Amino acid sequence: MKNVVYFDIETQKSFDEIGGRSVQSFQKLLMSVGVTYSTKDRQYRIFHEGTVQEMIEQLRRADLVVGHNIIGFDYPVLTAYTPLDFALVPTLDTMADLEKILHFRLSLDSIAKATIGNTKTAGGLDAIRWWKKGDPESLLKIAEYCCYDVKLTRLVHEYGQNHGELFYADKFGQKRSVKVKW
Repeated sequence: MKNVVYFDIETQKSFDEIGGRSVQSFQKLLMSVGVTYSTKDRQYRIFHEGTVQEMIEQLRRADLVVGHNIIGFDYPVLTAYTPLDFALVPTLDTMADLEKILHFRLSLDSIAKATIGNTKTAGGLDAIRWWKKGDPESLLKIAEYCCYDVKLTRLVHEYGQNHGELFYADKFGQKRSVKVKW
């Protein structure tokens, strides 16, 4: 059985806090929580900075890693923790793949809402705000939010695999379809 690992991370800091966005700045964002879902194990795993190496190893061993904007965001953040060249990890970045087809970016929320009728529960800046609180309840909120994003990514990917298309709302609110070969 092919082991597909769905993946997402949240960060401790925003780009505003670290002086803006540059190639080197991603490493300064630092991971707060990471979540994976493995089709082989059929379970979600939650990671923190102290267990980030275990998460990276799971990604390295996957037959395919799937995420939304992981090439442009999550992988660069993780370079603070590993010398691994993520270009060597078999990856499907749903946002990057759709951008190649449509020539513009779509948020996970936009795709999930139009395709499967579900929306995200929060945003990345909410997760940073919760991180700064530092209490157990806030950390649990980050883990739940990140788990749900991984679940949405998995459901969107599986829908695309099974139906060969996804949906999104265009800038006028009209539902549009896009063909995918996943």
